[in-house]
Amino acid sequence: MASTYISRAATGSVTSDKTFTYSMWVKRGTLGTVQYIWMHENASSHTQKIDLHFVATDKMRMGFWNGSNEYNLDSKMLFRDTNAWYHIVFRFDTTQSTASDRIRWYVNGEQIELEAIGGGSPTPQYPAQNTTMNLGQKILAHGRYQSSSPDSYFTGSMSHIHYCDGQSYAPTEFGETDSTTGEWKIKTSLSVSYGNNGYFILKDGNSVTNQAGNSSGNFSVSGGTLTKTEDCPSNVFATMNPLDANASMLFSNGNTTTVSPSNNYMPCKATIGMLGQNGKFYWEGKCLSGSAHYFGVYDASGTVRGSVQSDMDSNRFVYTYQGGMERTITGQSAINSGTYATIANNDIIGVGLDKENGTITFWKNGTQIYTETHSSLQTKDLIAGTQAYGSDINWNFGNGYFGTTAVSSAGTNASGNGIFEYDTPTGYTALSTKGLNL
Repeated sequence: MASTYISRAATGSVTSDKTFTYSMWVKRGTLGTVQYIWMHENASSHTQKIDLHFVATDKMRMGFWNGSNEYNLDSKMLFRDTNAWYHIVFRFDTTQSTASDRIRWYVNGEQIELEAIGGGSPTPQYPAQNTTMNLGQKILAHGRYQSSSPDSYFTGSMSHIHYCDGQSYAPTEFGETDSTTGEWKIKTSLSVSYGNNGYFILKDGNSVTNQAGNSSGNFSVSGGTLTKTEDCPSNVFATMNPLDANASMLFSNGNTTTVSPSNNYMPCKATIGMLGQNGKFYWEGKCLSGSAHYFGVYDASGTVRGSVQSDMDSNRFVYTYQGGMERTITGQSAINSGTYATIANNDIIGVGLDKENGTITFWKNGTQIYTETHSSLQTKDLIAGTQAYGSDINWNFGNGYFGTTAVSSAGTNASGNGIFEYDTPTGYTALSTKGLNL
């Protein structure tokens, strides 16, 4: 949702100005910056608001201002996993006699601890009992700070957003534990009341039509492009990983675009590795600008955060922009520059790793340009990556987009997992949690 937000105008009467529940699934993009998930704000004077947002320390903060009193609460928990979907439930109920019960947060079914801003010993401040918020007279927004000077866009993804007006619901109304995997997952059969002003949006896609069954109104995309992604809480797709990259590498579009802003080699790895000797995986990268594009796999061990080229030189199997192979992960040192097809801007490079047979294959715009079999590709734990040198790349791990642009004509995919520009090789699948278990 980078540079994108959705909003709805102020509505009429609400079921309650004292009690509501928000439930939503979010996946983070850029870390270390202020980013708003949602907010209610007075439509004219901006004197009353309530919001939930990430702060620069990667904690989550609730901001509450009712025109006379301001309260801010931070989570003690940090949100730094850019591969995970977090299920966040926020319960607001000022009718409660116990102050700490008036605001409660849950992440993946578990209540989290709260603290005053900045941490330390100060006791968190909660709204007074029976505080009202005039929620029906406020505009609603998801994805940015909604005011006369908007900023702080949310750069990740959102899914299954519920707002239940007049109800304080436990997280078990929206999520449940998978009996097989033990993981927290979306509960698809709900028995909740949305009240007069509630809504349910972003159900299994990017629809902002209210599916709550009441007449409280729909949302609209008020800026940017709201793209539909295959990545969802029940099937998490790989992205590039800002926690495993050179510190100067820039990320956008939910970490599917990498930009190396200067003429230095900037390594970066993906969020999901290919471990053991099982699975056949395929992904694509589209060259945007610059010239030094690298596509391939690296040793999954260790980290490259803050590192430069030399830290990955001896642990890679990559196809280079000059039309050469660098195969140091196989125990070879050969660099065959100019031997094979070169890479230029707007080329789409497909990479297929067959862990079962120790084979890696590269395609350029749908045409196979190189393949090699080596035992190291089978026995080593590997991960997708790059070593961009002043090079910008859009990555498609199966979401069906290069940046915010959908693939022009999706290729065939027998596994049914992921959408790619070109045909997925027989037996291969997307690098996702579902793909790891096919």
